[in-house]
Amino acid sequence: MKLKRLPLAAAVAALLLTTACSTAKSEAGQSNDPPKAGYPVTITNCGKKYTYQQAPSRVVVMNGGSVAEVSALLELGVADRIVANAQSYGASEVDGRVDAIKKLPTGNIKLNDMSDIPREAMIGLTPDFVISTYDGGFRAEAGFATRDDLAAVGANTYAPKSSCGEVGTVSGTPTVEDSYALLRDLGAIFGVSERAEKIIADSKARIAEVGTKTASLPKQKVMLIIPGMAMGGEFSSVGGNGIWNDIMAKSGAVNAFEGATDQMFANLSREQVAKADVDVLLVVNYMSKDPDADAKKLLAQFPQWDAAKNNRYVVLSDSIYLGPSNHLAVAKIAQAAHPEAF
Repeated sequence: MKLKRLPLAAAVAALLLTTACSTAKSEAGQSNDPPKAGYPVTITNCGKKYTYQQAPSRVVVMNGGSVAEVSALLELGVADRIVANAQSYGASEVDGRVDAIKKLPTGNIKLNDMSDIPREAMIGLTPDFVISTYDGGFRAEAGFATRDDLAAVGANTYAPKSSCGEVGTVSGTPTVEDSYALLRDLGAIFGVSERAEKIIADSKARIAEVGTKTASLPKQKVMLIIPGMAMGGEFSSVGGNGIWNDIMAKSGAVNAFEGATDQMFANLSREQVAKADVDVLLVVNYMSKDPDADAKKLLAQFPQWDAAKNNRYVVLSDSIYLGPSNHLAVAKIAQAAHPEAF
């Protein structure tokens, strides 16, 4: 899930090792002990190579407005390695995920004004692996520990490949394949690649099953909006270019506002929204007390939409973002867009 870049929203302890590693390879674990089966593993991330002599055991997950990374660790069965997690969302299409995230240790860290882990606190956690939701989570100017800072204390670092660009950017429009890439990378790092591939294969099979039911049906136009995340006007959090476009395509649908902006979100006028053809309304639950009421309120405002005439809407949360559960979003959107096929 890449909900937003918190650094862009209106939203040292003694080093344990003294030798920095310019190639960002972890010196931790390079002891006299022989490498464990399947190791060493080298992963290229954001242009740098990171070598793992064994699976990380002291993992810190930064916030960055995402739950993709912590959800992937839960799905892979390695969340017990987490010593501090700053990610949370409060809603999920996956039964038990919200409670599972709540139970993870936080490291008792006082987060900064971006709800993330500042440099000194990060170093004090003595991690051997730090995951950020984007490469900007390692910016010194934002008060974060840099990749070099963390390499110096024996910690490898990682950000999803789709978020390796400049601050506030992504490398093209993410797709479901980026979610699979995240699972594959973490699977290799933690020595659970077989489990990662099983999760991916299951996801692909479930998406393909939806595709067989919707392939011959007319593409329905879907408007995605996050009512609780307005960043300007009333319609400033309408989905533009994001992973949801690929999810919609796999659901037999298209984003009604895909061409309205080249950014993740479109900032639209009421007139633009009123004139649009909207067959299905997709409300993303973000800190909402009643997302169904949010959807019904929007439908009532635009009775001319086919979505309003047919009362077609769907509420989603974490499955619409980068992460291990995109197949759930595909299925739910397809069921709302093509109820006759299910």
